[in-house]
Amino acid sequence: MAYLELKNIYKTYGQGDNVTEVLSNINLTIEEGEFVAIVGFTGSGKTTLVNLINGLLEPTEGEVLFKGEPVAGTSHERGVIFQNYSLLPWLTVGQNVYMAVKEAFPKKSRSELHAIVADYVDMVNLTPAINKRPKELSGGMRQRVAVARALAMKPEMIIMDEPLGALDALTRGNLQDEILNIWGKDKRTALLITNDVDEGIYMADRIIPLRPGPRATLGPEFKIDIERPRDKTALNDNPNFKKTRNAIIEYLMDIGNERKSEVQKEYMLPDVTPKSFVW
Repeated sequence: MAYLELKNIYKTYGQGDNVTEVLSNINLTIEEGEFVAIVGFTGSGKTTLVNLINGLLEPTEGEVLFKGEPVAGTSHERGVIFQNYSLLPWLTVGQNVYMAVKEAFPKKSRSELHAIVADYVDMVNLTPAINKRPKELSGGMRQRVAVARALAMKPEMIIMDEPLGALDALTRGNLQDEILNIWGKDKRTALLITNDVDEGIYMADRIIPLRPGPRATLGPEFKIDIERPRDKTALNDNPNFKKTRNAIIEYLMDIGNERKSEVQKEYMLPDVTPKSFVW
């Protein structure tokens, strides 16, 4: 039995003549302990797919199964790291993490909850900033708070919706390593949504492209045959990295060109004379 399974998923928005089919015939299985990356273009429906998996949305057709049971609403079993941090601005770093931990473990004592918070804040190297509010933090620090908050709930699956896309290259690289180090400790199942092919190859066990919408669907999977732990500086000289990267980029370029030719239209401009403008 797959740990996560999407079976014949369709998702539409609107009604009647205004229906837009965002996702079409999505089928995906992820095994326990796997790290899978889904890569695709902006606007291809990646966030909609994430929201179906974490229970924020329901599919129009098909079903999402987690450990063999239909997904019905959100659950701390599936921890989500969002791309926009989603921190409460009036709370400190510690308080933001504490809110999530308290919800996940309502039977634990206050001291136990504080110990969990301190452990995970320290794990992302933010102990000196534990009493600071989000406005006092850099973008990279805010994202580390979001990582700590998601992981502190000890989810059975980590879902990441382009969590590093807004960061500078150095911060992004450091956070990639932090997430991999945390994931490597107990190999919790992980799903990464990204538009960065290199990031997907560096972090995941396999990459699956999402063809651009409307009616977006999953393309063929690409297995990452590179031993862990991976050395980022050595990847460019790794023949498997070069082969996989070229294959994925070539596939994405082909479907991008295919999509571009499908939607290209000619528009006739009206024959009008502009009014004079005096100022």
